[in-house]
Amino acid sequence: MRGVNGKARARSIQALVQAGRSGHYLLGTLVTATVTLVAAPLLCVPSLAAPWAERHRRRAGALLGRPVEPRPRSPRRDLGWLATQLATGLPAGVLALLCLGNLLLVLGITVGWWAFPASEPARLPLLGVHVDSWALALTAGPVQFLLLAALAAIALPPLARVHARCCLAVTAPTPAERLAARVGELTRTRADVLQAHGAELRRIERDLHDGTQARLVAIAMRLAVAGEILPQDPDAAGALVRQTRAETEEAMTELRSVIRSVYPPVLADQGLVGALRALATRAGVPTRIDIGELGEVPAAVEAVAYFAVTEALSNIARHSRATEAAVHLTRDGALLSAEITDDGTGGADASRGSGLDGIRRRAAALDGTMRVSSPPGGPTVVTVELPCV
Repeated sequence: MRGVNGKARARSIQALVQAGRSGHYLLGTLVTATVTLVAAPLLCVPSLAAPWAERHRRRAGALLGRPVEPRPRSPRRDLGWLATQLATGLPAGVLALLCLGNLLLVLGITVGWWAFPASEPARLPLLGVHVDSWALALTAGPVQFLLLAALAAIALPPLARVHARCCLAVTAPTPAERLAARVGELTRTRADVLQAHGAELRRIERDLHDGTQARLVAIAMRLAVAGEILPQDPDAAGALVRQTRAETEEAMTELRSVIRSVYPPVLADQGLVGALRALATRAGVPTRIDIGELGEVPAAVEAVAYFAVTEALSNIARHSRATEAAVHLTRDGALLSAEITDDGTGGADASRGSGLDGIRRRAAALDGTMRVSSPPGGPTVVTVELPCV
């Protein structure tokens, strides 16, 4: 019985908190709708209407718990939202003001009726009862307050959600605008891929030319010298052959390093799951690995996921001052998702040219995405999503 009462109490508290959030949203909507009405001629300027509408899109998304993605500017759509805000925001905000204002009024009358004597006793707004004694103040007052609180808990959250959905629906881009934005994103992604591909080819060529090729030339020269002096000085020729063997082993090591940067051998040997588990044992901070059922993953996707996790864990070890990290890898249909979290100091920003930007570029090359949530003080969550098609 005690557990049932506790759950009912928790639900009541949650309903009141939700009513408070919704009331705050609707009162803010009333203020902004009033500003829109007063400053309508000024806000009809597209350069001012767009940020004004965008601000309310973010407010509506925060209330509904939905991420609000950037959208292309559309003056007609923004002006349409101004009209919708006047038509829906003003009445919704006024209703919230009446409900919450009467709550405060009842509270004030109940507590202070005796302190401000007047010829006409104070009247409760909903019940219409004149409060002229402590008996009425302590009975009718709480009843009135509970009725208004219940009304707020029942009416304000759906009213706020309806207004927020209306705001997002009016300002949402059209299918044509989404297609245009998608084409623009793919164009930028293609340019990034070509640039990254060219840079990678130049790096591999430079590594092979300056490292492996130079060592192979030295090996060939040593073998030629050894062949020339072998009849006259077999011992010196043998020493050169032994040195050449050491050079050959070093050249093989460098060549393996170049190959590893193209496609890590650990992926071929152990697969993505085994490679990530091995990576966790070498991470600079204690790392927990949680991997769901992945099925068959294309090699290119495996490589990008592995490099993304590697770079993210490397950043954690170098910059975050974290005490632990976690990697959560799942697959939902054709979408592979890697989530890397840490309990560090936060403040990670992919726009500052860090390794996170490299992760974003690798993901974009496969039409994937990367999101970073890293408020000051942490935690940091890096989410990489890759299509497996």
